[in-house]
Amino acid sequence: MLSPAFRQRALQILWPSFLMAGVLEMLLFAVIDPSDLRWFGGEVVGWPRQAVYTATFFICWGVMAVSGAVTVLLMKADSEVNRQDPF
Repeated sequence: MLSPAFRQRALQILWPSFLMAGVLEMLLFAVIDPSDLRWFGGEVVGWPRQAVYTATFFICWGVMAVSGAVTVLLMKADSEVNRQDPF
């Protein structure tokens, strides 16, 4: 079972990244039309609009969460990072 400190740290990372992913997605799709998206080979992405919005949101959320997790990791002391018991 996860410790309360770990759960709190996870929520401290995931909640702000969730909010910022929503903001980033709104800004992104204010400029880009989902029906105009193309794959790297030049083919049009044939996904419905909601699928593009959903996939983009989860990608943005993941990137923001990784950014927050790296920030939390870099703020720790080396003795805390290198201890034997990770949880």
